[in-house]
Amino acid sequence: MDLSGAEKLESQNEVQKQPNKGTGFLRTCFNGLNALSGVGILSIPYALAQGGWLSLVLLFLVAVLCWYTGLLLRRCMNTHPLIKTYPDIGEHAFGYKGRVIVSVFMYVELYLVAVEFLILEGDNLDKLFPNTAFKLARMKIGGKQAFVVLTSLIVLPTTWLKSLGLLAYVSAGGVLASFILVICIFWVGAVDKVGFNESGVALNWSGMPMAVSMFAFCYCGHAVFPTLCSSMKDRSKFSKVLLVCFVTSTISYGSMAILGYLMYGEHLKSQVTLNLPIKRMSTKIAIYTTLINPLTKYAIITSPIATAIEEKPVFRNSRSLSIFIRTTLVISTVIVALSIPFFGYVMAFIGSFLSVTVSMLLPCLCYLKLNKAARKNGLELIIIVSILVAGLFIGVVGTFTSIRQIVKHL
Repeated sequence: MDLSGAEKLESQNEVQKQPNKGTGFLRTCFNGLNALSGVGILSIPYALAQGGWLSLVLLFLVAVLCWYTGLLLRRCMNTHPLIKTYPDIGEHAFGYKGRVIVSVFMYVELYLVAVEFLILEGDNLDKLFPNTAFKLARMKIGGKQAFVVLTSLIVLPTTWLKSLGLLAYVSAGGVLASFILVICIFWVGAVDKVGFNESGVALNWSGMPMAVSMFAFCYCGHAVFPTLCSSMKDRSKFSKVLLVCFVTSTISYGSMAILGYLMYGEHLKSQVTLNLPIKRMSTKIAIYTTLINPLTKYAIITSPIATAIEEKPVFRNSRSLSIFIRTTLVISTVIVALSIPFFGYVMAFIGSFLSVTVSMLLPCLCYLKLNKAARKNGLELIIIVSILVAGLFIGVVGTFTSIRQIVKHL
């Protein structure tokens, strides 16, 4: 990296020179879990229904691969003490072009995940309060659209928080909400007499691209991993944070997938909450919990995008401009959510095209570029090349399938 690049990184990482400041192990775990255990938990049963029981093997395989590439990002950060963010890793590996490429994929992924949160809120609130509408300036706004706007107004103040330490308290609520959601789904099946009677299919080849793409979406936290790592008091503990986050989220995803598929089989909708009997109290708790989830995750997902804009000299150290930037970001996600309200297919597109690139391909490429020893280590090189080949295959096939479905429904 040239001198100017190093100086730029140094200016962005002054906080690392203050060892007494930073986020502790537990808070970082909450933030990491909040990033991983996102809206994917609602669609994981649908993904399993698309691929069949044997696709569970692919869920666990994707989890292991993404955990490993998370470790690769951590090793990339070890190559230079001034690396703080994912784009910093791209710049250190491939120069300015690398920074631009990483930034585009990372920020578009995070942006679309934020859009998914709003679509999710609109769908579930519309299930709770069907046929809701109101008029605004002679224009009638339907239920889903109205709830998307309402949700954006609720999450807006949380986006103004810039400290990851403060966001950890919000993240803890998100982790608890995910746990309660799994309990509620189990309760609906076991106590509310929906039952676990669906046998499902062993393998469905035609639905496998959609299933794997949605599995990849579930583990798309890599964009925020470097930011979480650099915010820690002790960065050496971040590998343990990754292990805790991936093991916990995989148990959660696996449990939800099995419960939902046993309950509804091939009749599963893109979000399992849309299948639940609306008059049951457990269903209402599940949906209200679902509504809490995006509210706790939206801020931490959009934070890297806002921070990247605020690092520009013209915006730096201005609280009012920071609020304006983050408010504008929220408004733009509302517009996109109202324009493309297809939760499952948008999720599959994010997973196959963006999440695979950010979570599998780019970490491997950056690591190979920065670590010459890895290119000479036979076993490690085979593992990394295998991840690259698998990621390319998932990306190409899944992207084609998801785009075809989105265009069809438009």
